[in-house]
Amino acid sequence: MRRNFGPQPYLFPMPVLIIGTYNEDGVPNAMNAAWGTIADMDRVAIFLADHKTTQNIFARRDFTVSLATADQVVPADYVGIVSANDEPNKFAKTGWTAEKSAHVDAPLFAELPVALECRMVSYDEESELLIGQIVNVCAHESVLREDGSVDMAKLRPIAYDPMNHDYLLVTEKVGNAFEDGVELK
Repeated sequence: MRRNFGPQPYLFPMPVLIIGTYNEDGVPNAMNAAWGTIADMDRVAIFLADHKTTQNIFARRDFTVSLATADQVVPADYVGIVSANDEPNKFAKTGWTAEKSAHVDAPLFAELPVALECRMVSYDEESELLIGQIVNVCAHESVLREDGSVDMAKLRPIAYDPMNHDYLLVTEKVGNAFEDGVELK
């Protein structure tokens, strides 16, 4: 027997995304956003209500999207529960180090090794859907395999479980995409 929950945002995994922007005074800003995904080969889609981060994106048009990691759960959660509108030292309290992106007018965070560098394409006020063009993807060498690709086991990305309000580690390999299903052909 199945239990019904009604309409809920119960899709898993939901990557924990840290959106990086600059405030009007040039101070780095970070926000946790779990409602985002890839929307096309060079597009990211993120649902963002009216936040300081959203206003920063409107002003500069650029932002970064970093993958939160298991070793950064505390600051990643903090930037999701505290508003830069209420806490002027929000970024400083994370302990993160901001680095200027070479591709967009937005910060990268040294402690978050993989990031998408993005430029705003559109924002729909009714649905609060932000579409960004992925200008570049960068990764710190510490999380790369010998072939140069990102090693998810080294990165240790986390996902948000909306059913239980948990952060979960997402790294165990269970199969091979575009290969394992061939046996059923």
